[in-house]
Amino acid sequence: MHNRSDQFSKNLLRDGLSLVSAAQTEVEVLAATQKIDVYSVPDPAREAERAGMGLLGELAVEPSLFEPFHRTPSLRLVRQCLRKQLTWHHELERRARAAAGSTGLDEDAAAPPQPAVDFPALVIIGPGRPETVLDAYRCEPVQPGVYHAVPGLVMRVVVLAELPRTRATLVLRLLGSGRLLREALADLAALPDDAWEKSIAKPLLVHFRLASQEPTIDKEDDVSAEIRAWFEEYERKLRAEERKQGRAEEAARAVLTALRVRGIAVPDVARERILAEKDPEALERWHERAIVATSLAEVLDELS
Repeated sequence: MHNRSDQFSKNLLRDGLSLVSAAQTEVEVLAATQKIDVYSVPDPAREAERAGMGLLGELAVEPSLFEPFHRTPSLRLVRQCLRKQLTWHHELERRARAAAGSTGLDEDAAAPPQPAVDFPALVIIGPGRPETVLDAYRCEPVQPGVYHAVPGLVMRVVVLAELPRTRATLVLRLLGSGRLLREALADLAALPDDAWEKSIAKPLLVHFRLASQEPTIDKEDDVSAEIRAWFEEYERKLRAEERKQGRAEEAARAVLTALRVRGIAVPDVARERILAEKDPEALERWHERAIVATSLAEVLDELS
């Protein structure tokens, strides 16, 4: 009966609309493959840590799709993100039904309740104020630089240029460019060395500048000499540490090679101990012993 009623409804609408339009039934919707930039699901066990992450932590309080833009996003681009959001929710529901052993083919028929799936939030991040987006979805400000769309849409819009210059917004402001990035880098440099923001941001800043073979800081960003010097000093320290680790690994393998040449078996525990050693003096001492040793104990007597 349900299928008959369904077909009647479709045909009635089609034939009625055909009087004034081109109407079809059973039109296939072929969704192009899309990728979510970042999908975050909060870990309840790490609630205290999330609460200390400022605005980024606030935005991650619920399952969320994060979509950052280097330029202010247009309405067309945001609609593409909304399509991701809806498609992803559909996929989450499908997975939940599969896990529960339900096909979900006949939603109107009497059936066990479908597994509840949270509708993920969509977080749009851009440098400027997207007026057409804010108007189209009746977005209202909830705090400086953060807007919520009309209830039911579950969309947040973050305008980097409107965020206050505080530590709570620092990680998000690092997504900006020009003045925004310059100020964010200055604020990052001023933090204590053990700040969580530094542990996350600094290696990535260095890595992606090097990977793109660009200057340490883009000239177009007009970063101050002070911040440029700080960034370059960090880069030098990082490279020095990488060279130090490379030399230690090379020295450790030289010890293993000498032992192999001497015909001395090296158990896995001893091999791991040698490869884990970073002290150049210890490695040099082991290498000198390994060249003339007749047993492993003569080399690694510290372990005996």
